Amino acid sequence: MGNHVLVIGATLLDTKGKPIAGLEPGTSNPARIRVTRGGTARNVAENLGRLGADVILLSAVGNDRTGERLIQQTAEANVNVDYVLTVEGQNTGAYIAILEADGSLSVALDDVRVMEHITANYLYRHRKLFRDATMIMMDGSLSPKAMEMVVRLSTQYQVPLCADPSSTRLAYKLRPYLHKLHLVVPNEVEAAALCETEFIGHDPDRSLELARQLVHIGVNNVVITLADFGIDYATSDETGYIPARYSEMVDSTGTGDAVTAAIIFGMINDMSPPEAIRLGAAAAGLTLQTAETVVPNLSLDMLYEHLIV
Repeated sequence: MGNHVLVIGATLLDTKGKPIAGLEPGTSNPARIRVTRGGTARNVAENLGRLGADVILLSAVGNDRTGERLIQQTAEANVNVDYVLTVEGQNTGAYIAILEADGSLSVALDDVRVMEHITANYLYRHRKLFRDATMIMMDGSLSPKAMEMVVRLSTQYQVPLCADPSSTRLAYKLRPYLHKLHLVVPNEVEAAALCETEFIGHDPDRSLELARQLVHIGVNNVVITLADFGIDYATSDETGYIPARYSEMVDSTGTGDAVTAAIIFGMINDMSPPEAIRLGAAAAGLTLQTAETVVPNLSLDMLYEHLIV
């Protein structure tokens, strides 16, 4: 077993708009608009880097100033970006989120077409990164064939595999591999999509049932993020709910990515799954309170100070 975490998936430029006085459809709404670095995999990698993990990001960006800047910012967070592919003639991926006045997500758009260049062959050529990893994480931006290769290599080298669907409309890609996952971190709507059931609205009890169902299918550890309501979780040994802890909800973007990263960090440092999940809940509370997708000064001390015991 190696000593780095291999994170595979999207690097995006996030544009987020938060209305000042509610959203009115069909017209322009006064808002606070912020541009920041994003992408599920890139966010997870940055969180891990800031916590002190040895992390390698395998992603793709366009040959443009946006991609160049995102790579530079990610490297400044102690992430190895040597394997981020720069693609000629392609634009760097982007994500646009329209938030509600309370910071929750109303609707979002994403463009991850550049990730088509992270092919199964490309991944296979870098199989040593899989062989030498202590844990692997992938997001839903990968093509089905690329995702199949990630699962194949993680299984071949017996490295625990974690995943985040990234969006409800990408969750179907993970369904064939749920029994191969050590950890999955969907939100409520994504969890319903993974279980091929209808989402009927926020319901922590229902989400806990879905977490149990995913464990029954074969996932070792399931954490369902409930935005500002906290998280539900299920493992082979226990289930539970951890409430959110924050003073003011500013922006929910990136919360799930922070949860995933903190749990992975705990697990690679020999925490039990329930202990690592509590670390993830602390990361969620901190991320909810910032307009940034990743808490800029995130540290392990901050997480421990924010733990709910």
